[in-house]
Amino acid sequence: MLLPQRIFSELSEMFRLACPLVLTQLAWVAMLATDTAMIGNLGSKELAGATLSLMVYFILYVSCVGLTASTASLAAQHYGAGKKNMVRRVIRQGLWVAFFLTFPCVAALSFLEWFLVLIGQPASALPHANSYMSTLKWSLPFAVAFTVLRNFVSALNRPMVAFWIMLTGVFLNAFLDYALIFGNFGLPRLELIGAGISTTSVNVFMFGLLLVLTVRLKPYRNYKIVSKFFRLDWVILKKIFRIGLPIAAMSLMEAGFFIAVAFVMGLFGVTALAAHMIAIQLPHISYMVPMGLGQAATVLVGQAVGRRDIVTAYRVGWMVSVVALIFMSATTVLILIIPETFASIFIDQSLITNVPVMELAVSFLLFAAFFQAADGMQAVIAGALRGLNDTFRPMLIAALSYWVFGLGLGVVIAFKTGLGAIGLWIGFVAGLSAAAILLTIRFLYLQRTHHMPSS
Repeated sequence: MLLPQRIFSELSEMFRLACPLVLTQLAWVAMLATDTAMIGNLGSKELAGATLSLMVYFILYVSCVGLTASTASLAAQHYGAGKKNMVRRVIRQGLWVAFFLTFPCVAALSFLEWFLVLIGQPASALPHANSYMSTLKWSLPFAVAFTVLRNFVSALNRPMVAFWIMLTGVFLNAFLDYALIFGNFGLPRLELIGAGISTTSVNVFMFGLLLVLTVRLKPYRNYKIVSKFFRLDWVILKKIFRIGLPIAAMSLMEAGFFIAVAFVMGLFGVTALAAHMIAIQLPHISYMVPMGLGQAATVLVGQAVGRRDIVTAYRVGWMVSVVALIFMSATTVLILIIPETFASIFIDQSLITNVPVMELAVSFLLFAAFFQAADGMQAVIAGALRGLNDTFRPMLIAALSYWVFGLGLGVVIAFKTGLGAIGLWIGFVAGLSAAAILLTIRFLYLQRTHHMPSS
């Protein structure tokens, strides 16, 4: 096959895989947005308490999903090599890890109120945070296990089934939120407890449905992922942890970076914090696209590794990176053109008291425009490196980029130069740019040294 034809074929395959993954990420964001909107109608104290709960929950969720993310690259590699039994072993042990890793986390979340008191959070929000977490925490094992099954269907180049289930979950979540939070359809008004029950119910539903489909439908059932389920496989478990622990640490450092900035932002007052929460919404939404592309890069690079096709492995990595760069560059242009329009979605600009918030949010969005391309590149290159089982050095890069160039430099600029809250957003630009540059250099180095992980 001529090279241009092969590249076109690989591009088509990439879009077939990436589009459902991107849509799944956007559906996940829609679910979170629905929860926030519904809870917001209960009042500011309830919303504050729920936000605190979600931040703590999200840290544990990201860490657990990061560790089990190794199942995506390992399953893709074995699929590329045509080893069905190895794919089954990886996913089976991934499910074991998902449940045994998350149940201690559920126990830890029972001490949420003690932790929030320790870090000095407002007392008025603590009862609401505790109420929400009392039912939300039980969703964690099923949410993480769902991602393992999503990695399985993605490794087989058939991620649409996970997307349709997630989309169904969005509507089911909205219905249950409306019913259980506010006491509609003859159900009791449970407020934040109801919101947690809704989230847990939806995650149990999504995991259960995807498990049934992967067990019963072709081609998934050919892999018999629940066959001999209670047999521990120490060789695979060791691989999952060896590759997954650095991913978990990297995910934790990235998520922790953004959450830490939010806490520091609060030191500059309510106006700065409100503006920050408005402005961060757009980067959070736009990031779902490179995040989905990064997942596609992990699978496609991993499949090429399984076939021992080193040329395709690196070419696909660069190809997906270019697609992410084009999309995020378009997002940059969009932000620069309509920052006021986007900010006005979240605040009533007709009120004179909201003018300072609006102006500061627009300023933050201009900085967001300058890190869009870097944010997209670091997400996709990190995904490609995972496909190569290269996770330890990217973890070190994340630590340096997010906590030294990002938070460290941002705090120094914020407090030492008089720029205040703006300095923290300069830190975003510096940290994400450093991550993109260093991860790209790492990928380029592995390509030049013809790195190929052992089978």
